[in-house]
Amino acid sequence: MIPRVGETPQIGREYTLRPGVYCILPMGYSVLLTVQVDDNWDLQLPGGGIDPGEHPIQALHREVLEETGWRIAVPRRLGAFRRFVFMPEYDLWAEKVCTVYVARPVQKLHDPIESNHIATWLPLQEAAGKLGNPGDRHLLLKYLACCGPDR
Repeated sequence: MIPRVGETPQIGREYTLRPGVYCILPMGYSVLLTVQVDDNWDLQLPGGGIDPGEHPIQALHREVLEETGWRIAVPRRLGAFRRFVFMPEYDLWAEKVCTVYVARPVQKLHDPIESNHIATWLPLQEAAGKLGNPGDRHLLLKYLACCGPDR
């Protein structure tokens, strides 16, 4: 069973299943993240939804490139969680099933393609306390405990 983080689903509300892939991108003692700049600023692991017919690893490469401008290599699955949220950009209540990978950032090709994203590097420990959702925080802490730069 995939653990739930965040809000409890509301009884009687219909949620659309939205699978997505996200990535921890460590380099030394830092991690590459994205800041989503809308009405509020939200620090996130780069990633997003898997398009119909798209393989999750293909989606991971596409989403990281769109949100950070970086090419990645050697993705490996770290874990997963699910969240029940409202997605205002789609006017949709969603059950997001978020699979998180760890990959190596290889090369910056360009700035983020998505206009509302800013790529940023933060120290790993600092990032763990600033990520916007508890699932991202939990899996970054799991990464630090099992395989961070001091392991």
